[in-house]
Amino acid sequence: MNSQKLQPRESLNKAFLKINPFRNDIETFKKHLKNLIAKINESESEEFHKNLMADFLKNTYYHSNHFINTKGRNDLVIHNGKDSQTSVGVILECKKPTNKSEMLKVDNLNTKAFQELVLYFLRERLTEKNLELKYLIATNIYEWFIFDAQDFDKFFHENKTLVQQFTDFTAGRLISKKTDFFYQEIAQPAITKIADKITFTHFDIREYQQYLQPGENPNDHKLISLFKLLSPEHLLKLPFANDSNTLDKGFYHELLHIIGLTEVKAGGKKLIQRQKLNDRNTGSLLENVIIQLDSLDKISQVQEVEKFGETYQVQLCNIGLELVITWVNRILFLKLLEAQLIKYHQNDQSWGFLNLHKVQNYDDLNSLFFSVLARKPEDRNDSFKNKFAHVPYLNSSLFEPTDMEQTTIFISNLRNEKLEIFAATVLKDNQGKKRFGEINALEYLFEFLDAYDFSSETGEEIQEENKRLINAAVLGLIFEKINGYQDGSFFTPGFITMYMCRETIRRAVVQKFNEIKGWSCENIDDLYDYIEDKKDANRIINSLKICDPAVGSGHFLVSALNEIIAIKSELKILLDREGRRLKEYQIEVVNDELIITDEDGLLFEYNPKNKESQRVQETLFHEKQMIIEGCLFGVDINPNSVKICQLRLWVELLKNAYYKTSPLARLLQGEGNMTSPLAPLLQGEGNKTSPLAPLLQGEGNKTSPLAPLLQGEGNMRELETLPNIDINIKCGNSLISRFALDSDLRPALNRSKYSIESYKNAVKTYHNAENKEQKREMKKLIADIRGNFKITLQGSDVNKTKLRRLEGEVENLEGQIFLIPETKAEKTKREKKIAKLNNEIDKLRVEIEDIENGRMYENAFEWRFEFPEVLNNDGVFVGFDVVMGNPPYIRQEEIKELKPILQQRYQCYTGIADIFVYFYEIGLHLLKSKGHLTYISSNKYFRAGYGEKLRQLLTNSTTIYNLIDFGDFPVFEEAIAYPSIITLSKVKPEHNQVQILSWNTTKKEKIAEFVTVLKKEGLIILQKNLQSDGWRLESSQILDLLTKLRNSGTPLEEYVNGKFYRGILTGFNEAFVIDRETRDRLITEHPSSAEVIKPLLRGRDVKRWSVEYQDLYLLFIPWHFPLHQDSKIVGASDQAEKEFENRYPSIYNHLLKFKTELSARNKSETGIRYEWYALQRYGSNYWQEFEQPKIIYPNICKRNEFAWDESGYYTNQKAFIIPCNDKVLLAILNSSVVMFLFQQLLSKLQGDFYEPSSIFMKDFPIPTATKSQRQEIENLVQKCLDTNGKNVRNIETEIDQLVYQLYELTPEEIQIIEG
Repeated sequence: MNSQKLQPRESLNKAFLKINPFRNDIETFKKHLKNLIAKINESESEEFHKNLMADFLKNTYYHSNHFINTKGRNDLVIHNGKDSQTSVGVILECKKPTNKSEMLKVDNLNTKAFQELVLYFLRERLTEKNLELKYLIATNIYEWFIFDAQDFDKFFHENKTLVQQFTDFTAGRLISKKTDFFYQEIAQPAITKIADKITFTHFDIREYQQYLQPGENPNDHKLISLFKLLSPEHLLKLPFANDSNTLDKGFYHELLHIIGLTEVKAGGKKLIQRQKLNDRNTGSLLENVIIQLDSLDKISQVQEVEKFGETYQVQLCNIGLELVITWVNRILFLKLLEAQLIKYHQNDQSWGFLNLHKVQNYDDLNSLFFSVLARKPEDRNDSFKNKFAHVPYLNSSLFEPTDMEQTTIFISNLRNEKLEIFAATVLKDNQGKKRFGEINALEYLFEFLDAYDFSSETGEEIQEENKRLINAAVLGLIFEKINGYQDGSFFTPGFITMYMCRETIRRAVVQKFNEIKGWSCENIDDLYDYIEDKKDANRIINSLKICDPAVGSGHFLVSALNEIIAIKSELKILLDREGRRLKEYQIEVVNDELIITDEDGLLFEYNPKNKESQRVQETLFHEKQMIIEGCLFGVDINPNSVKICQLRLWVELLKNAYYKTSPLARLLQGEGNMTSPLAPLLQGEGNKTSPLAPLLQGEGNKTSPLAPLLQGEGNMRELETLPNIDINIKCGNSLISRFALDSDLRPALNRSKYSIESYKNAVKTYHNAENKEQKREMKKLIADIRGNFKITLQGSDVNKTKLRRLEGEVENLEGQIFLIPETKAEKTKREKKIAKLNNEIDKLRVEIEDIENGRMYENAFEWRFEFPEVLNNDGVFVGFDVVMGNPPYIRQEEIKELKPILQQRYQCYTGIADIFVYFYEIGLHLLKSKGHLTYISSNKYFRAGYGEKLRQLLTNSTTIYNLIDFGDFPVFEEAIAYPSIITLSKVKPEHNQVQILSWNTTKKEKIAEFVTVLKKEGLIILQKNLQSDGWRLESSQILDLLTKLRNSGTPLEEYVNGKFYRGILTGFNEAFVIDRETRDRLITEHPSSAEVIKPLLRGRDVKRWSVEYQDLYLLFIPWHFPLHQDSKIVGASDQAEKEFENRYPSIYNHLLKFKTELSARNKSETGIRYEWYALQRYGSNYWQEFEQPKIIYPNICKRNEFAWDESGYYTNQKAFIIPCNDKVLLAILNSSVVMFLFQQLLSKLQGDFYEPSSIFMKDFPIPTATKSQRQEIENLVQKCLDTNGKNVRNIETEIDQLVYQLYELTPEEIQIIEG
């Protein structure tokens, strides 16, 4: 048998295996597959069977969203979209069932059918330039051979000889044009070389006939793999239900409705807001909370309430939302728990508890939170013991009252109101129709949640109920969207976090082993060869410290958790609690999910009654617990984000929650392969019954009194409790700290009874506190230790030390006793010195007050001592091994209050930098030496002026491994954020090479496949080529060409003497921009009007070579007009206005109609610096240049568009002018060389637009031309001007050739420029 042959199940994505298909879909599949087999007629033609095949695929899967038909000589193709204009995703070659000679065989692939597939693939890949081909299939309806297009790409497209032969064959350059010639002379030899290497999936549908009877039968599950194999999710590689990148929009929008929120678009982003006033419903959670907060006057009891908004209504909303998110977090967690319990008990629905039968109102829900889940069964009151007998004790901080609840209200305070059912609800009535009307809000919430499947996606079975799956990853996405409603955060897709964690954590693991062991391993494979002591290897990996300083929903930390466990599995060091390896299992990360399979490739599913299953589940739970408690740390300024992140980590533990076994189990049953030493006593010897039998088994109908002890406490009702992991995820502003990382903690340690070790032990005890009292005790101890550090550090503050010294000097000067009376001059000098010192003291006191109590420090996060895990025993801050995340995208205008301290603390500071810039710098500070950082952030720092300091820091101080620029590709659903990924280590570079990828809209691969594209198309550049003036992710040839161009001429700014001028900014175009009819009327009314009316061009009117004037005019009214030449006038002048009204009455009256709007412009200036009727910006130093010969260009364009003007046009702010009489410059600016410079040096905006602002244009090199060259170029330019730039392509080609000569370009360089 061919070693590369796969069974259907083996070829499926392992995360896709976890998805259970719906019964309805399986029955449809059965019906159409049975129908296909029944209609096979071996005497009929190939065409007949091809049509059968098309009908089967359409009717079963593809009819709604994918076009299926023939294409050219291809028998059948499946398109990626709904029509034939979309790209082809699958090619099928269909043969008659009786055509055995041309059909593939398992032991002989090199047949005509396969040769045809090779030809069709090359046509699609090379001729059609299709990069979206997914699979190729050969079938005779009975047998199917399925090949991944990536393998065809590897074996055939990358075969240069084959590609050249195909090109020659297609062009008719070979001895025959017949396809049989191609099959026999070209394809056949190529296939022979790889036939034993190419992987394929094979099956015969006749083997499935026995399972096709309608309705349920015991073997239905054997159809699942085949059903999935032929689905669009597999053949077209589409997202599937548990894909963490896929939002269940129905669930999301209805949940928003129940909460009382709605999604809106604003400024290119999708934001979450409170429902509009007319749409608000008192039954929604948020409105219900707001009413109670208001009526009980709870806002007045909230400390520092201004943090929640400037107005009372905003405070009500934000405090209400914090409470609602806390409650919804708990409820969704409980829904996941409920689903787990039901699954653990063979789908016994009696284990459910989130229903109106058990939770009838909000008061009952509050009791469930705090009187059931937070208490051991024996500590619950009698009514709860029976009512919630199945609900386990969790011992988690999630079910303890929050400070906000203690201060304001609990969920029990909510009224039982009715809520209008969502228009697109998932709820159905008894007839299966969509429900409508009003319903009790709590009942609505429970029924809504019950309409979805929250169980973990393990196992492979058919789902009888038609419920969509909602898993933890999808909930994380929903949480992030709800929570990121106002803080510029975006949910990072799973394929991004998975890549970033894999790239960074694996490097960090290798680095860790090399440091501790003195090895020189380069990758995980090397480590595998070196590791001998598995326990020691676990200890080393468990010492990793990973931090996300803008943690959001915790997605990065969850991905990191999965990656660490997968690494341990790959290194074969994953051990159970007795130190035995899980050698029968493979654990890997697929689609950002942890997938566990056994030796047979079957998915692991927990069975509490199976000893081996129990061992695996316990191992996974405690591995996750150990990693979460000891390795993962996060900080976020948003308290709701902190709660959500904590929830995500608890959910990850919940996935592997297990029932505790009896403490005597190991003694009674034995451990591992060892028999219990009590076996003879327990089993009896020979034929004798054990004397302990009555005690162990019970007598008669009585249960053994030891049953709870032997079976596990609570008879399978006690889950392993969840640790208090909330202490690892903290709230604060990561960018602001009072104390430096190198502040000395030794004085604090010397003066107190605490040590760093006691601090660390307190945190460990808190994680696994046995009860609430111990937890409170540890919490207080931890607070005391931190408080001690804070007081000591404040006491040793440099400013306070200086203050004490200055106060001492003043005291000495004021208390001086003179043996000889001081002279008047001496007294004056002393008093001046005292006054000066007092002035310094006052300033220092204000600064100290700001630091200790000022608003800018109110959320300060003290990295210096908040995480004892990154301190050594002397209290020195050692740092994290990995810093990762997606820093917030907040523009500089929104962080004005932070700017003074950012300027003081960050070397990368510039007044216009976005906030993510500072996250890079703090990330590097937090890293230990040789630590690793990976961020996904805006790419704006690559080229923006404000990014220069950051570029210098990263290029000179770190070793960069990967740089990926996604441009304007919508990686985030919520907004165009121009994202980029960087991976680096905190090591100075030495001849380092960087792998780079610049993604653009011409790429047809799905963005989720960027890792594959990076491997295939990524370029390698020297890190030194990442210049401080801008990072360009290009090949060394392009970078060398840019260097040559730079050295080939004078910078444009110098060439034109700095004369780049922006057009006029009116501030209100409706008043100042007029049409010809208005112009004529104003001049008729008063001839003086003609003096201020100027012909106007907008940016969109500027084309290549010429302009398209639209007969618009500008009322050109400078500041203080008509007295604008009077330098004595400062500020808005009443005299100027009177003079304007007298001299230009028609214009004045026209503007008077817009006075209200004009006065509202830029309120800090209008009516203060200039008069209400004046232009906002009029080019005070250069307005006369508009009337001179000049080059004009738009501020936004898709290509270089420079026009010539000698008509005295003025322009609006959407265009720039270069005053000059130089047509050679115009030719250069419109040349292919400058277009190349646009592509390489300018920022690209959404839609492939460029923004040629002077900050980038100023450095464009302009070469010198001889007199004869100038003459030749000017003649060609004039021809372009004479035709208004129409039909001048040939002339432009001639101009390009002359410009190439000016830059002295070689043919190879010209080829690069022309692409």
